[in-house]
Amino acid sequence: MAKGNVDFFNDTGGYGFISTDDGDLDDDEDVFFHMEDVGGPDLEEGTEIEFDIEQAPKGPRATNVVRT
Repeated sequence: MAKGNVDFFNDTGGYGFISTDDGDLDDDEDVFFHMEDVGGPDLEEGTEIEFDIEQAPKGPRATNVVRT
């Protein structure tokens, strides 16, 4: 699993982006996530999480998101 921090979260839309140092991604590339992949209460910016990465049509997407 990759590790990262919530960089941005839109509570109205239920989506956000994760910053990570995962070697498989470009340095400036964030990972998209949707709350349907998280469950539980909304995430806040700065929250540390672990997740799997899948390639979606618009770029990397986090799945199996878990708070650490």
